[in-house]
Amino acid sequence: MNAKANLAPRRTNQSDIQPRRMDFEFDEGVPRYWVGGDQFKTLLLSALSCTFPEGERFFVRSVRHYQPHITDPKLKEEVKGFIGQEAHHGNEHEAFNAFLEARGIPASKVEDFVRRGLKWQGKFLSPKRQLAKTCALEHFTAMLAETILEFPEMLEGMDERVLPLWLWHAVEESEHKSVAFDVYQDQEGGYWTRTSEMAVTTLEFLGFTIFHYFQLRAGMDDKRDLRSVLRGINWLVGKPGWLRRLGPAYLSYYRRDFHPSQQDSRALREAGLKRLAKMLNRPELAQPAA
Repeated sequence: MNAKANLAPRRTNQSDIQPRRMDFEFDEGVPRYWVGGDQFKTLLLSALSCTFPEGERFFVRSVRHYQPHITDPKLKEEVKGFIGQEAHHGNEHEAFNAFLEARGIPASKVEDFVRRGLKWQGKFLSPKRQLAKTCALEHFTAMLAETILEFPEMLEGMDERVLPLWLWHAVEESEHKSVAFDVYQDQEGGYWTRTSEMAVTTLEFLGFTIFHYFQLRAGMDDKRDLRSVLRGINWLVGKPGWLRRLGPAYLSYYRRDFHPSQQDSRALREAGLKRLAKMLNRPELAQPAA
């Protein structure tokens, strides 16, 4: 994998949330099953990637709806950073999904499904509900991102030509994890909507991730590796049980006094950026925005 642009973030707003334009290129030698040859892990992570382009755009729309009404100077600048980072995430995963498609993983099938589903939600959910859903999904992505940053072995075996994409995404998800939540508290507020939407979104997130895995699997030309599935289930809920480990962080969202910043992850992000800079041989990536 190469990243063509200058990786040091250039200041686009007056906050600590600065977009990094990566322009990743994916080596043609990367195999179809790019997580250690493991079919289940590859397709599960591919299913997540397939949801990102339209999902990130949904997040941006839900926050941008309230952007003109925000008066807090700090939050206004953070929203600019949030929108910039999410836009780049969508673009990079769109390129990665096209790469998956070329490898025989039918990413466009899932992308089309997600696009239709989010269009429907945008039509029938109120702006408040859409923002609450964004807060819930941002909590999921932050939990997963910070687990990746704290436990690099979670992605052990991932092809090192693909790993920088996921590491970069994890760092930036952690950086902006509070923004949508702060917009919700500033513009709408309300414990019931926030937590009830999390409950609904949890079922959607788990259910649709499984469904998208099967969508990808059904569109492929080789046999299902049942041993890979069993190992993958153990990886998620057995030992090491990465999904199970998210329990305490997930449940914290239902506290009335919850705020994403209660989990201080600055050291994890700094370590992640140093690792990314080393992997790409670009030391400027680990430097503050100019």
